[in-house]
Amino acid sequence: MTDTTTTTARPETAARGEVVTRALVQDVALPGGGGILALVTLDNGHDHTRPNTFGPEGIGALAGVVETLRSRAEAGEIVAVAITGKPFIFAVGADLSGVPTVSSREQALEIARAGHAAFAAVMDLPVPTFAFVNGAAMGGGVELALSCDYRTISAGVPAIALPETFLGLVPGWGGCYLLPNLVGPANALKVIIENPMNTNKMLSGSAAAKLGIADALLEPADFLEESIAWAARVVSGETPVERAQVSRDESEWDAATQAATRLVLTKTAGRSPGALRAIELVSAARTADRDAAFAAEDEALADLLMRDELRAGLYAFDLVQKRAKRPAGAPDKALARKVTKVGIVGAGLMASQLALLFARNLKVPVVMTDLDEERVAKGVGWVHGEIATSLEAGKIGRDRANHLTGLVTGSTSKDGFADADLVVEAVFEEMSVKKQVWAEVEAVVSPECVLASNTSSLSITEMAADLRHPERVVGLHFFNPVAVMPLLEIIRGDRTDDASLATAFATGKGLRKTTILVKDSPSFIVNRLLGRFMGEFSRIVDEGTPVPVAEKAVAGLAPMPPFVLLGLVGPAIALHNSETLHRAFGDRFHVSPNLRKMVELGKRGYYQQVDGRFVVDPELEAAHIAPEHPVELDVAQVRERVLSVLAEEVALMLEEGVAQAPMDIDLALITGAGFQFWNGGITPLLDREGISEKVVGQRFLPPGAASVRE
Repeated sequence: MTDTTTTTARPETAARGEVVTRALVQDVALPGGGGILALVTLDNGHDHTRPNTFGPEGIGALAGVVETLRSRAEAGEIVAVAITGKPFIFAVGADLSGVPTVSSREQALEIARAGHAAFAAVMDLPVPTFAFVNGAAMGGGVELALSCDYRTISAGVPAIALPETFLGLVPGWGGCYLLPNLVGPANALKVIIENPMNTNKMLSGSAAAKLGIADALLEPADFLEESIAWAARVVSGETPVERAQVSRDESEWDAATQAATRLVLTKTAGRSPGALRAIELVSAARTADRDAAFAAEDEALADLLMRDELRAGLYAFDLVQKRAKRPAGAPDKALARKVTKVGIVGAGLMASQLALLFARNLKVPVVMTDLDEERVAKGVGWVHGEIATSLEAGKIGRDRANHLTGLVTGSTSKDGFADADLVVEAVFEEMSVKKQVWAEVEAVVSPECVLASNTSSLSITEMAADLRHPERVVGLHFFNPVAVMPLLEIIRGDRTDDASLATAFATGKGLRKTTILVKDSPSFIVNRLLGRFMGEFSRIVDEGTPVPVAEKAVAGLAPMPPFVLLGLVGPAIALHNSETLHRAFGDRFHVSPNLRKMVELGKRGYYQQVDGRFVVDPELEAAHIAPEHPVELDVAQVRERVLSVLAEEVALMLEEGVAQAPMDIDLALITGAGFQFWNGGITPLLDREGISEKVVGQRFLPPGAASVRE
């Protein structure tokens, strides 16, 4: 057995508010008399819900420990050093909470240099160094692991990532140099650029090992003990560590960086400087030595820390991490009723997705209903099929699969709702249909049962008006795909009571959704803003501006080009939303005749995919309704016009009380429509480009909230 001493960290907070991650050292006798390994455990004294991070004091503490280990290694007291984390967490990178207080480039440069100095000291230890990646590792945590000579990783690790470009930054403590020189430029740019640009995708432990980031993939049950045994074999020479040689061919590196650049320009139009700067650093890593590479990363970090894009990214991160967990305007959670059974009216794809979500996350019986047996069987069958797929993929065990399958049943009768605590309707977006559904449901359920509509645009107040108990009707607007999109808009009708609303918020929390309170108004927050965005974009195209020019103007604003988004949403749904908004608000919401034509022709979108490329549908191109007097705008004119109408709509929504604050609008667009973190949602972008002041007369956010404080 391996002998270790036990050390426990206590939570400690530095004067600046930093939760300090300590580097706790214990001596481990290697198996077979192999000598002493100094095992460093990173621990901030909290459980896994407060991950290890590196602030100034934590970095200083790590540097001090490494210096002591150097002395011990030189004295022959230890033969190796290993670094691991507390349970479930290795380290998730720099503590960025203090960045808003950084007021000069010199301060930013000090932050960059401190991290490099500490990690370089690990690299320069005179004995073999190991990273035992036992849990989530991101940013500086990954870079610390890369600074070690060897790495093991647990197969149970759920998240390995360098997400800095997602926020508008670069991996600046060695990542842009060490990773490409370990796994090659293409694999490195997958982690540094491609994954962050694609909704901040994370690698599992096994995927990271397959990519070459780790030398050994070990099972989680005895991960630490097996890592120590593996390290002992490496130190003794019994286990040689072989890695694929990284090519130095310039054309190979150029091809990888060019592909990454194309992706960044598609996603951001070059408006997020961090991603392009990261590509430059990776390219330079082919020939640079460590000192030069680290110095270049220092300069990049110093520049980017003083950019508004990073501050907007941190603002967005704070919204998702903090505001999302404390929804503004939510009633006292003590008023919420317990949900022990859920009814779902409808058995289409959206209803089926909801049934699976409720069963998986709430672990309660779910009854689906529809007009006939065929529809019910198809909906329930889809849910059961998804559960079977998860079983086959090894995501869940047999017992769990059987339990989930048993929870979801179907019927053509609503009698099964009699003992339900919550009934959700997901039927056709027609008010008369919704009213009929609720009248039928109310005849069956108890007076306390909460009735929730998944409508994306219709009035909750009108929907409930004819019921005996309109106070228990609430809107639960989910976004498609339900399992993926984090946002849940919760809509309070004019007569919705606090108990029903509190139950809706508690349910959203149980479903692990980001919940936002929205006033009952047409299309709520996300669809109203997307409707204004898509409407104005379509108006500009209908007036004569070529689609490529218009799309270039708004690149980097929404997560994808507008007409690609149109294909994802579906032209019929987009047309219904635009017509609903036009009826409610008039001509500022444009209903495109070309969109109507698209729906009439039964088209699924403006583009077709041919050999992985988006090309204009030739039939739509031929049927395009051209204006009698074309007006063609340039890129700058299109951008200003689109952003101006968005600023106008945001201001109106805040004035009407549709959203509680600008922060809720930004949070809604980030979690419900995929707007980029480095933009900060929408209001920081409007402030940053001067549109807010031009259209509204003032900024939406105070200076410094999502920008560099002057």
